[in-house]
Amino acid sequence: MIKRLLLALASASVLLVNGAHAEGNPDTDLVLLTENFPPYNMAKNGKNFAQDENINGIATDIVREMFKRAEVTYSLTLRFPWERVYKLALENPGYGAFVMARLPDREKLFKWVGPIGPDDWVMLARADSKITLESLNDARKYKIGAYKGDAIAETLTKQGLKPAVVLRDQDNAKKLINGQIDLWATGDPAGRYLARQDGVTGLKTVLRFNSAELYLALNKDVPDATVARLQAALDQLRKEGVVDEIMGRYL
Repeated sequence: MIKRLLLALASASVLLVNGAHAEGNPDTDLVLLTENFPPYNMAKNGKNFAQDENINGIATDIVREMFKRAEVTYSLTLRFPWERVYKLALENPGYGAFVMARLPDREKLFKWVGPIGPDDWVMLARADSKITLESLNDARKYKIGAYKGDAIAETLTKQGLKPAVVLRDQDNAKKLINGQIDLWATGDPAGRYLARQDGVTGLKTVLRFNSAELYLALNKDVPDATVARLQAALDQLRKEGVVDEIMGRYL
């Protein structure tokens, strides 16, 4: 009887260990997730799923070098949509997501490494648009397009501007040109890069309403020592000019 009980307990322990391994990657310290957010993160094949060496971009290159310097192992997956990426990083120990705007209501939800790069928030209009804005309040009478789940869209919604959201931010470029929206609330340089990829040029900035910094957001269970090693590696990369060098490859 005792022998059978011990065997049952041993089997349960194996199941628990296997379950923990299935949740993350047992061969790496961290499981990193990102999305298509050019020029910061991009799948080389242009699709919404890619892994490891099939992902590039400003932030991806910086993160790779940062983890190399810090001697922290990781796996990297680009997937869709951003809301799923955010939820996985928030709920799973050993997970992280980049690039994420560090906002007050997110501050205590993650541990942060950065900044990796800037993300100014702008309102873009067509080149022939007569719209002029002095503040966000002036934009209330216009149709605004934004990206679902993005910090910009969330901020506008909280302020009562009710943006029309899409699952891919680049879709707003065509909607703007086609007259389906009057303004596109997006990031700079991301918005202009996305527009050029879809053959849309000549958009003009009619309002710059926030300056955000983008970070690597790590699950709160990631050890503080790991976070500190990564931050020190990033600080050294910036000091050596490596961050500027990487940005220069894409902009």
